[in-house]
Amino acid sequence: MKLAALDIGSYSVRLLIAEISNGDIKILLEKGAITSLGSGLRSEGYLKPDRIEETLKVLRHYKEDVERLGVESVFAVATEAIRRAKNGKDFIELVKREIGFDVELISPEKEGKLAFLATAYSLKPKDPFLVVDQGGASTEFIYGSDFKAKKIISLPIGIVNLTESFLKHDPPLDTDIENLFNFLRRKIPSLKENIQEIIGLGGTITTVAALEYGVYPYEPQRIHGKKLSLENLEHWFKELVNLPSHVRKEKYRQIEDKRAKVLPAGIAMFIEILRTFGKDKLTVGDWGVKHGIIVKYILSKGIK
Repeated sequence: MKLAALDIGSYSVRLLIAEISNGDIKILLEKGAITSLGSGLRSEGYLKPDRIEETLKVLRHYKEDVERLGVESVFAVATEAIRRAKNGKDFIELVKREIGFDVELISPEKEGKLAFLATAYSLKPKDPFLVVDQGGASTEFIYGSDFKAKKIISLPIGIVNLTESFLKHDPPLDTDIENLFNFLRRKIPSLKENIQEIIGLGGTITTVAALEYGVYPYEPQRIHGKKLSLENLEHWFKELVNLPSHVRKEKYRQIEDKRAKVLPAGIAMFIEILRTFGKDKLTVGDWGVKHGIIVKYILSKGIK
């Protein structure tokens, strides 16, 4: 059967269409679009009308894909920006009315479990391991072994609100960078646990992997499972943070236009995570929440 999974996030909207046969997942289509739905949420408390319309526009295109490929069931979830926005429920009702998709507003815990399932199913990391799922308005830290997520911590810290709070100049001033790292050094140490492997998810870490390995155009299968060292991350942070955002995207074609501004903040967070946990590298995962939705379906049918 053919299933579609939609992840409506704070920064991007992602679609996965897969065919399930005897427990195997055959990916038919993967798409992602940056809509910055959570932009300005921290200061205003509402999803902006233009960001809502941009997201609806993307969802309309995704609906065409769903219908064209003969999808039998669509599973759509919404995460942090919609959880926090005062008009989040209104947005969900609008999607149902305008697009016809039923959207489930999931908790940070469920979001983390889905990302964990996707990682465990596809990469089979060394136990115990940590999955860091970085988004626009929050980052989930999921600890566990095999297919069992044992502990989930959701920090209301993501690439959008970190950028808006600390990297206020373009390019950032030295004081901006210092304030960002000082903040991360206060927040991350309390998360430290004894783990064997760290797997990073999200657009920041996959973009850095694409830069490091020279992948363009982006191909998920060439990124999923790649390693990035602390040295790699420090190199790309220094390279990008000293460039204005418009130069970053002009110089490096792997960087999407709308990701150029927020990329340094995302890299900084992964740098501090590796330093805090005493690791010299991490594994990059391209399978996230949307893949986890499909994996959960398979496991619920008793297929593993």
